Amino acid sequence: MSFQPVLPLAGYAGWRFLQRTQEMQTKTFAESRPVANQTDYFRDNIAKVRSAEDLVGDRRLLEVALVAFGLGDDLDNKAFVQKILSDGTLDPDALSNKLSDKRYEAFARSFGFGDLGARTALSGFSDDIIDRYEARRFEIAVGEQDDLMRRALFVPTAVDEVVEQASSDTARWFAMMGNPPLRSVFEGALGFPASIAQIDLDMQLEQFQSRAATVFGVTSFEEFAAPEMQEKLIRMFMLKTEAANSAALSSNNIALTLLRGGS
Repeated sequence: MSFQPVLPLAGYAGWRFLQRTQEMQTKTFAESRPVANQTDYFRDNIAKVRSAEDLVGDRRLLEVALVAFGLGDDLDNKAFVQKILSDGTLDPDALSNKLSDKRYEAFARSFGFGDLGARTALSGFSDDIIDRYEARRFEIAVGEQDDLMRRALFVPTAVDEVVEQASSDTARWFAMMGNPPLRSVFEGALGFPASIAQIDLDMQLEQFQSRAATVFGVTSFEEFAAPEMQEKLIRMFMLKTEAANSAALSSNNIALTLLRGGS
């Protein structure tokens, strides 16, 4: 039986409830049979995988691996996934280095097939991937009820990875911009429309840095690694998104009323 996250409230109040109950809910969710079946299989079999071809050839293992990095939609794109893994990350021409979405780079680096060799048999490897998988599966389950909360749940892990993996402040901002779920939170919190992605990349960088300095008083991306700053980011994201959605709904209702009145 699958455990469904309990979300009795929407918006920021709902987010605060989820924060208070998250540890208990995620534990219960991870112990539910559908999730536990997948993680038990992964733990028992991943060390046998020594190549990208091996991983892609086992759908159950591949599903856990992809979902762990937020890439579950690529489960059926086997040739693409195998190329990502086989290329690794050390060669500047590796496919993952050419993609703006840096989750692929983290995925390839974690498994190591195209870099220094498979990391699948290393101590702690399976536990790390399983922890990621359980967290992402819980986020997905939350998102089936409330997508804003799903994206909010994603923030701490995503920000920490950006800070750890990028070597400079500029690189961190670009890494955030190349992570679609995390970018959507920053766009919402800073009041940017999604169309900002259509302008020059360097101009986007300037806009994100300038607005973040004004709204949050930060001088570097690394400051978002602090839990209190992440909470401010999430709070601003949820409140501004709620306000925008309410305004859009109000406008639609007014338009509908006018149309009915004119008929």
